[in-house]
Amino acid sequence: MTAALAAFATRALLVMLFLPFSALDKLLNFRGAVAQASEIAPRSVAPALIVVGLAVEILMPLAILTGTADRAAALVMAGYCMITALLWKRFWSPGDFWASGTSQGRTLFWDFVKNFSLAGGFLLIVAGSHGDTARFLAHPFASSHPYTEHAAP
Repeated sequence: MTAALAAFATRALLVMLFLPFSALDKLLNFRGAVAQASEIAPRSVAPALIVVGLAVEILMPLAILTGTADRAAALVMAGYCMITALLWKRFWSPGDFWASGTSQGRTLFWDFVKNFSLAGGFLLIVAGSHGDTARFLAHPFASSHPYTEHAAP
């Protein structure tokens, strides 16, 4: 029981940025989210990007929390974190990374790194702490059964 609670708490901490916070922000500030998406896509496509983002930010964390196809969901979330870092956390764009004092480039850099760190956490769900990608590749939509007691290796 303690291991199951620890597994749930760990997963809850990993996904809480997306569900509920980022998803709720997109719902409550849909226009602002569309404006942000318009930075990288045509205005006509931006609402669809936000809807896709909402689907990812709601459905994938739920799958990870419930253990339902959690490895596949975690792989989607890892990709989502890396893609959003590359599209919206472009620390190289402001041109002030090496400037002394406060720098938008350095602020974006830390957000960029955090996104990739989150991706690493999700990839631990995909492959497990022992890097067992063969199990995932053999059954990509299987559950990792995060809340069952496992015998020590």
